[in-house]
Amino acid sequence: MSDSPRQPSDLDRLADAFVDAYAAIDPVTATHIGVPGHDDRWPDLSPAGRAAHADLLRTTVAAALACTPVDHRDEVARAAMVERLEAELARLDSGWAAADLNSIECPLQVFRETFDVMPTETDEDWATIARRLEALPSGVEGYLAGLDDAAAQGRVAAARQVRLTAALARRWAGTAHLPGFFTTFVEPAPDALRPRLDRAAEGAHDAFLHFADHVERELLPRAPETDGVGRERYARESRYFTGADLDLEETYAWGWQELARVVAEKAAVAEVIAPGRGFAGAVEVLDADPARVVRGRPALQQWLQDTADAAIAALDGVHFDVPEPVRTIEGRLTPTSGGGVYYGGPTEDFSRPGRMWWSLPDGVEDMTTWRETTTVFHEGVPGHHLQIGQTVYNAALLNRWQRLLCFVSAHGEGWALYAERLMGELGFLEDPGDRLGMLDAQELRAARVVLDIGVHLDLPIPPGQGVDADRWSYDVALAFLRDHVSMDDEMLVDELHRYLGWPGQAPSYKVGERVFLDARERARARHGDAFDLKAWHRAVLDLGSFGLDPFAAELDRL
Repeated sequence: MSDSPRQPSDLDRLADAFVDAYAAIDPVTATHIGVPGHDDRWPDLSPAGRAAHADLLRTTVAAALACTPVDHRDEVARAAMVERLEAELARLDSGWAAADLNSIECPLQVFRETFDVMPTETDEDWATIARRLEALPSGVEGYLAGLDDAAAQGRVAAARQVRLTAALARRWAGTAHLPGFFTTFVEPAPDALRPRLDRAAEGAHDAFLHFADHVERELLPRAPETDGVGRERYARESRYFTGADLDLEETYAWGWQELARVVAEKAAVAEVIAPGRGFAGAVEVLDADPARVVRGRPALQQWLQDTADAAIAALDGVHFDVPEPVRTIEGRLTPTSGGGVYYGGPTEDFSRPGRMWWSLPDGVEDMTTWRETTTVFHEGVPGHHLQIGQTVYNAALLNRWQRLLCFVSAHGEGWALYAERLMGELGFLEDPGDRLGMLDAQELRAARVVLDIGVHLDLPIPPGQGVDADRWSYDVALAFLRDHVSMDDEMLVDELHRYLGWPGQAPSYKVGERVFLDARERARARHGDAFDLKAWHRAVLDLGSFGLDPFAAELDRL
């Protein structure tokens, strides 16, 4: 943590108290941010638990509005806090938060993924895990009660998402012939605790199977077959993920323009790698290069670690001033397969550092690095790890809520996507393969904008886009992704299911990046030759996470 913390204001004291109250009502968040005392419990996702959550948000918003800011930092913090809590409260009040059920990010995943960040070094660590595992069945029951209550009010996830989550629950539960996550997770536990943990793992196994049976029996008959959620719900979800009231039609049109720009730039780089053979030819050349292949899980983990460490060493003191605790990052592989990458921030005292988590698809042990160098920059430095780590460190400027609880998807993912492009500008993607990997990732993010908005709002597909349809459907969306995303088909289908089940989140990457890029160019125009990119980045990061509407206004003060 940084030295010389600011003198606390009334808002700071409210923020400190809110962090503790939120940790108590959401013990999983407490585990992730390192607030002790809650690691053996789960959130109450029943209707009563959701109501208590909403009451906490509502009373805190009122208290924040009653605080008189003592300085501009206080004004910024209050604006950020009110915007975020009201956006979260809007989801709860709509009833759709209780209906959360999808293949990528809902309480089902929380019941599994929370164990990734729990320590397992000591007997007491395993005793805590045992208590949380023992509590898991009741946590799942509360979640199901919330889903049932939402369904009774006409709020049910699409049938596709119900089927997908049931299948996921069964896969994680495992079978007698293929043990699931919980059974294998407790295998390294100390012998004295193994009987208790084995029983708890069996209970978790049963709870996940019960979950799958329940949602198929109770929700599937009431679930709509249509994947799109419609304008009203989409606008609310988009507001939650971006902190902005987007002009969705304008963003849709801009997404098509961005997609065309990236496709053209990508084709130019592919021509350098494999003249006359297009992107597919460039992929063949890069994938056949043994210097670009990492074989085996231990080697992959070491490559992740080495690449992240090298970026920190090269950037620190030159392009960024990386705080000492943030110079440590861990690259880890997840205990489950399926594909995907995510970042977990450090605890408040940095006793647990920030971590990049890599999940390999089933049966995959090798990886080509040209696609993933840019991903390390996205998840590590200067991406998520620098942004989130510096925020946690920055007690001199930010209150505890800003440092530990405030995360806006478009701000965080927008910065991380901006960081990928920035590394190209700074000369770290001079290798044509690494640059092609960055542009390939950019094409995916641009394609997300048009697909996500287009599907959920049922917008027409403009002519001349190479799409053999004028309206979106599941098959049209899948064909569109096959044209623009270089993944194997199983992962690509998973991507589509993500967009269909998590409306409004996928466009937040490019929408946020757009705000950073536009604000930087306005700052260049204001300051002329005096513009200092390193200083601008520091000032931007010192603001902490923010909804895009108030954030954009604040950036124009820099």
